[in-house]
Formats: sequence, C-alpha cells, structure tokens
Amino acid sequence: MTYISSVGKGIPEHNLGQDEIKTLVQDIFSISGREARRFLPVFDHAKIEHRQLVTDADWFKEDHTFKEKNDLYQKHARTYSLQAMDDCLTNSYFLNNSIPYEAIDLIIFVSSTGLSTPSIDTFLMNDRPFRGDVTRMPLWGLGCAGGAIGLSRAFDWLTAHPDKNALLVCCELCSLTFQKNDRQKSNLIGTALFGDGIGAVLLMGNNSPFLSYNQNSKPLIYKTSSKTMKNSNDVMGWDVTNNGLEVIFSKSIPSLVRTFWSTHIKTFLQNNQLTKEDIHSLVAHPGGMKVLKAMEEVLLVSEEKFKYSYDVLCDHGNMSSATVLYVLDRWMKEKIPKNEVSVLSALGPGFSSELLLMEWDRS
Repeated sequence: MTYISSVGKGIPEHNLGQDEIKTLVQDIFSISGREARRFLPVFDHAKIEHRQLVTDADWFKEDHTFKEKNDLYQKHARTYSLQAMDDCLTNSYFLNNSIPYEAIDLIIFVSSTGLSTPSIDTFLMNDRPFRGDVTRMPLWGLGCAGGAIGLSRAFDWLTAHPDKNALLVCCELCSLTFQKNDRQKSNLIGTALFGDGIGAVLLMGNNSPFLSYNQNSKPLIYKTSSKTMKNSNDVMGWDVTNNGLEVIFSKSIPSLVRTFWSTHIKTFLQNNQLTKEDIHSLVAHPGGMKVLKAMEEVLLVSEEKFKYSYDVLCDHGNMSSATVLYVLDRWMKEKIPKNEVSVLSALGPGFSSELLLMEWDRS
C-alpha cells in the first residue's frame, strides 16, 4: 500500500468570474445574434463561477506566437509548481512536521499544456534542495487523466521501493493554449471549461521513515486499473498547429462514460469484491457537468458522493490533470472514518480511464 500524505496547490493570481470570461470571449470572437444564442449558453450550463489564470484578461485580446505562449508556460510552470510543492511539504493540516526536499526519492512531473526539454522537473530540482540522485519521471500527453495516472505510477514505484517517498506535481496552464482565431465549437467549449491549476501530492511507501509525520485522515492506495479504448484518438487531445496547441474535445465524452467507463468501473469493483454501496465517495476528475451527471447515472448514486468534484469545478473550472488533486485535497480535509473506501477516477486522451481504490486511515 501507498500513503497519500499531503496535498499542496499553486493557484494563479488572476481570478476571473465566468461572466467576465463569457463577455471576453463574446468580444474576441465578435459573437452576436443567432450565434450568441447558440454558443454562449454553454458558459452558463458549465456551472463554473470562477477560474484562475496565469495572465490577465487583456492578454487574450492579442495575437501570440506558439513560442510566446510556450515561453510563458515555462516561466509560470516553474513559479507555480514551486508554490504547490512548498505548500505540500509544509502543509500543517496534513503533516505535523515539514518534509525536507532531501527526503524525496522520486519526482513525477505531469503536464500537457506546454513543452520543455529538459523537462520542468529539472528546473524545479535546481530551485529546491533535491538530492542529485532523485529519480525523475516526467509524463506528458495524458491530459485530464494525468493526475490519476501520476498517482498510479507513484503507487507502482513505491510498491517496489516501500521505504521511499515520492512527490507528484501536476501543472496545467490551459489558458495559454487559447486560440484567438479558432471559431470551432470545441475551442469555444474549451474557453467555457478550462482554467489554470497546479497541484502537488506527497506519497509515502508503507515503510517510509517519515510516516510518523502524517496526521488527520489520509487515504492508502491499494489497487489501480488502467483501460484504453482502441481507435479513440479523436475524442480529446491536441491538434498541434503553427499557432500552438488546438483543443480536440468531442461531444461524445458523456456517452462514453455510460459505455466505456461504465464497463471499466463496474469490472473494477467486481474484481475487488465491492459494490457501489461499499464506496464512501468518488474522487472524480470533473471533466464537466455532463460528465459528472453521466457518472452518477452509471453508478446510480447521489450527487453527494461527487460533492467535491462539483465544488472544485465551480471554484476553478477544469484544470486538466491537476483538477483531481484539488478534489482529493477537499476529501482529505473531510476527516473520513477509518476503513471507508473511495474510488479516484479520471478520463483522458486515448480515450483512457484510470481508477484507483483507496482506503482511509486515521493517524
């Protein structure tokens, strides 16, 4: 088993309300009349109130090259990843003592919204006192599933190295992929959903010498499952253009929740001798309102089991891979009783589904 010991966040400074973004998009794309009646309601139906961005609103009104966008990605990814890591390793709610950077044996850096070689984790290593022999695992291209997949890979590694500690960082600056001249529906829907978010998670093997630093409720990962749908590359992802990363976001995603994800989670529960009644909560990546509602329909459970997925979507929007870490943070502050079971879930490009089974412990 692997302990999830702490969560930290790096929250961008520019907070925009959904109405502000709606007005901004209407102005940028000169949407009016019949087109406005067709596209703008998506902002209201998204049930998002606020999103945080690394740039101010005026930045979106200007044209930017791919290089300009990516330079900003590299700058802000470094800044906010450091914030998230510092918050995670010093978080007094989850830890009774700060964890030194020298105690980290594996760093996993997950992102899909910008490019960097060397990968961003090497810059983070220079900015903080990581040991030189820390194992690095940069993961790119996993999209919204990246946070869950990063947790699964940390679980695998710590199962093999139970006396070690891992730090997962998910950094997604979705706003920097904005395509000012792309009037496709997928781009407009993306502007209604996506925000910027950075999260970090500390994980410990079950023989880590730092386990005594844990306090309050913490989940233990003890099973994971990955499933990828064949011939589904056009469901979500990026089209790499001369102007940057252009979003691919299919309207079929909610229906795939009712078919592909439904089969995956039902088989996962069955293989672990569990029923939906055994599940205390769903730590689900909120891809959008329709996705969450489809998940509820599949499991025939109340909205209450997804409550923090809705709350994070409302307060931050869809932050791709980092979003599920924000949901996890809220459930970990719930003080869930010992031995309760939760499922962490995220969907991503591929089309893929990642599931983790967690049992709650109390220090």
